[in-house]
Amino acid sequence: MTLWFRLIWVLLTARLRGKVQLFDISVLRLRVLPNDLDFNGHINNGRYFTLADLGRLDFLIRAGVARVAIANRAVPLIGDAAGKFRKNLKLFQRYDLQSRLLGWDDKWTFMEHRFVRDDRVVGVVIIRGQLRNADGPLSPSTWLAGLGLAQDTALPLLPDWALAWSRSCDALGEALREEERYEADQSKQ
Repeated sequence: MTLWFRLIWVLLTARLRGKVQLFDISVLRLRVLPNDLDFNGHINNGRYFTLADLGRLDFLIRAGVARVAIANRAVPLIGDAAGKFRKNLKLFQRYDLQSRLLGWDDKWTFMEHRFVRDDRVVGVVIIRGQLRNADGPLSPSTWLAGLGLAQDTALPLLPDWALAWSRSCDALGEALREEERYEADQSKQ
């Protein structure tokens, strides 16, 4: 239930935290609550992904991307996500959730969410996603134009690890499609 309270808090207070530029880092200062915990007494690995959703929403609102999505009747959708957990976050500990845009390619937008305590990254969630409406994904040129930026806005190169991860996601997607084609062919026989 407290995630709903956190969601409402993010929505109501995003403007108070001020705008962020496209390649800035948005920060949410949070505390580990009892419903975040697993039986080992630290944040449940699935909760990291849910908390990353809050950080992403905060970033999208503060960077103006949410306004562009609404204007285009689009919603943000996650295609893939991965997490790296380095150190436990325990009950009532404070931490910062730092969210930033890594970049984009012709299909995906890449974001990183870092969970930081005492200047140490204790966990990271990365996603690749899209803004999508009834006509399909919004191109980067569409949402950049909606932000008042040129399509050729300086784009940082995606890190090698992000490119490798993206290729592995594509390979998994293709393997699943191949499996579905095989099963469809088998059911026709």
